[in-house]
Amino acid sequence: MNLRVTILAEHSKKQCDTIVAWVGDDQKRFNELFELFLNSEYRVTQRAAWPLSYCVMAHPHFIKPHYGKLIANLKKPSLHDAIKRNTVRMLQVVDIPEKHEGDIMELCFQYLQSPGEPVAIKVFSITVLNNLSKKYPDIIPEIKLLIEEQLPGQTAAFRSRAKQFFKEHRLK
Repeated sequence: MNLRVTILAEHSKKQCDTIVAWVGDDQKRFNELFELFLNSEYRVTQRAAWPLSYCVMAHPHFIKPHYGKLIANLKKPSLHDAIKRNTVRMLQVVDIPEKHEGDIMELCFQYLQSPGEPVAIKVFSITVLNNLSKKYPDIIPEIKLLIEEQLPGQTAAFRSRAKQFFKEHRLK
């Protein structure tokens, strides 16, 4: 399969599933997808993000050698929402290496407090921060404050994730 051509051919759930199936449990194929995600033109990187996140959700160890590059990518200015959304989605299900926890925590706090950030990125950020709060409970009050500030007028998805967070930490 020519992965780049496949990515450009169509942007659909079916195509995403085709790419995920092609990668399977093959780290080398995942690395090829990851390289396109990082180093290709705008449309390819945007479309590669979706299957990349699904591959990591199925095989969390795939991302392990790539954390540094993944975080550097998230720090780029004017990053497309699809890239942020799918990256933060995958960060919900992995064990983040300790040396990268601070950067990821900082990024997720920025996403959560940013008024212009799409709700999916905020919701995934709540989960990543909640996961990190198990190791760093001192961040719980800040997460709670950011959630409470935004609850009025938020979407059902945001309210649901907020409710989960409050319930898990026995907060009101």
